This record gives sequence, C-alpha cells and structure tokens, in this order.
Amino acid sequence: MPAPETTLSTQFDTTEFRKAMGTFCTGVTVVTTTKGSEIVGMTANSFTSISLTPPLVLISVGKNLSMHTSLHEARHFGVTVLSADQIDVSNYFAGKRTPEVAATLAYDWHEEIPLLSGGLANVACRLWAEYDGGDHTLFIGEVVGLRFIADTAPLLYHGGYKTF
Repeated sequence: MPAPETTLSTQFDTTEFRKAMGTFCTGVTVVTTTKGSEIVGMTANSFTSISLTPPLVLISVGKNLSMHTSLHEARHFGVTVLSADQIDVSNYFAGKRTPEVAATLAYDWHEEIPLLSGGLANVACRLWAEYDGGDHTLFIGEVVGLRFIADTAPLLYHGGYKTF
C-alpha cells in the first residue's frame, strides 16, 4: 500500500523559507573576529558542532555581509553562546546598535581571537575550511580554546527570542 502523498509548496519566496526555518528552535550566538585592530561581530543561529576529533564547528555567513570578508581575511573567529539575559547583546550584533549596549560590551581573548564576556560558552577557532553554500559560505573552525558555564538558561530563537 503506497503512503499517502503530502502536498508541499514548490513555489515559495525567501520570506516564507526564512519563516519555515525559524520554526526550528536554535540557540543564539555572536560570532566575533578582528578586522585590523577592530573587533567585528554578528549574531548567528547557524552554528553547530560537526566533529569531535578534531574538534570542529560550523558557522554559516551571508556572502553579502562585511563579516564574510572579515572572517576570510582574519582566518580565526570566536563564538559566544548567549544566555537568556543577553537579548540586548544579540540585537546589538544583529544591527540594532545603541551606545548604551556598546558601553556594556566586554571581551576576553584567546591568543588573537576576541570572545564576548558573559556568555554560556566561548569557542575560539582557527579557520579550517570554507565551502560554498549558495548565498552563504560555510566556515569550518577548528576549536583551539573552550570554556562554558553550566546551569545557566540559554537565549533561544524560535520565530523570535525565547527564554525559559
């Protein structure tokens, strides 16, 4: 007996695709690197571990973003997993920059890799590989430094910010 057929839309735009992907609950991170002597960063929920040996993680960055060029040139990056009380930090690095939030930002360093202070976890990476991913590039980083805080609530994204 054949399975019943499901009708899926084959005609969808980027807004619909983004909304569908937003139904998948993810953590929220800030990716940081250096551009000359400046620290640059962006909010990202496209972050995942991909290998234990060697320890590798993946981030996906739009090719149209200035962060794309910065990551490619710096050859290193940091990822900070945000806690539930860091919505303002997430918004700041998503482009809603205010002087009040800028004044509260602090960074820790692992070698030349900047990491936001106060997150649930910090992951310092050296660029391992880059892969074409359509309008994004998949940056693979080898983890060269790590720290985390247990028993703290994460900032989540599920069609908008969520905490628990």
